Amino acid sequence: MAGALDGVRVLDLSRHLAGPYCAMMLGDLGAEVIKIERPGVGDESRHWGPPFFGGESAYYLCCNRNKQSLTLNLKHERGLALARELARGSDVVIENFRVGVLDKLGLGYGDLKAINPRLVYCSISGFGHTGPDRDLGSYDFLIQGRSGLMSITGEPDGPPMKVGVAIADVAAGLFASNAVLAALLARERTGVGQHLDIALYDSQVAVLANIASNYLCAGEIPGRWGNAHKSIVPYQTFQAADDYLILAVGNDAQWRQFCEAAGMTAWAQDPRFAANPDRVAHRDVLVPLLQDLLRRKTVAEWLQLCAEADVPAGPINAIDKVFADPQVDARGMLVQMPHPTIGTVRLAGTPLNLSATPAEMRLPPPLLGEHTDAILTRLLGLDGRAIAELHRDGVV
Repeated sequence: MAGALDGVRVLDLSRHLAGPYCAMMLGDLGAEVIKIERPGVGDESRHWGPPFFGGESAYYLCCNRNKQSLTLNLKHERGLALARELARGSDVVIENFRVGVLDKLGLGYGDLKAINPRLVYCSISGFGHTGPDRDLGSYDFLIQGRSGLMSITGEPDGPPMKVGVAIADVAAGLFASNAVLAALLARERTGVGQHLDIALYDSQVAVLANIASNYLCAGEIPGRWGNAHKSIVPYQTFQAADDYLILAVGNDAQWRQFCEAAGMTAWAQDPRFAANPDRVAHRDVLVPLLQDLLRRKTVAEWLQLCAEADVPAGPINAIDKVFADPQVDARGMLVQMPHPTIGTVRLAGTPLNLSATPAEMRLPPPLLGEHTDAILTRLLGLDGRAIAELHRDGVV
């Protein structure tokens, strides 16, 4: 069955994580994605390891499936000319070069719009194409710090901490893919494309969500709460007899259900604990009582008890347990794909579930330049002699 984006061609000039993640999402939805890489070097993430498998880094593998790799030297005039021709026949260009670099090469939005007015041109950068810091380079870690995310992450009496995944990169990639889809829809109405300016900094500020709203509305600068919640109690980790678990009581009805199931009905009637605002005000009393109670059973016992009482609770899984989880398997979030050097590569699946035009894992992450000759022949009509000359001259 054809994917939702079947017939859409994406020219992916990006590298690292945010841009490739965006392009992969579009590829999962059926778009043809052509990944442009430097000859002999490729996307820098290919070298971000260990671990490496079959010559490829696990980092690179995580965000480059459903793509074809074409090596192209953008420092060579013939390489630039080929890139322009590919852009002429593409629907989307994704790039994350420093602001202004592609303009100097004649591959900026204005240059490509002149030859392809329908082009959706998505730029992803640290700070965007406007503002005093537009020329600054950046990485996810720096964005996590500057955006305020690290100031609210970690234990209250500990140092600020980053999130364990490159969340600013991933968020920017997701926002970018959303913007691309919107721009393609707008193009159906107007007949013309547009420039999308997506910044990691903007994306991470947006992801602050209720934390940002709390400050903007109330003027309170939030601190770090560790694994607790400022406004909901109990909503944190506790230590059971054998390991840690999460108890997430989101309303008073759930609190009463938990108390009854745990044999502590008096807590539900105690005026200090009956309503959530009271539990928040008396967390210093309630949390130690809960901790003492939860140490009396194992995680499995508490999870069964909470499930039967319809109270949200869950384990804190290591990654091996995540991918052994039957729910992950049932939802297709673990995929296995044949790969030319690895044999079979295992990847996290896509959460994009469309009933009529399902996402599909068609192509494994490509080897560097794996599809160069085929793309030059199929899309640009070059013959064997012309392609051989390009290889000889270091253009591809």
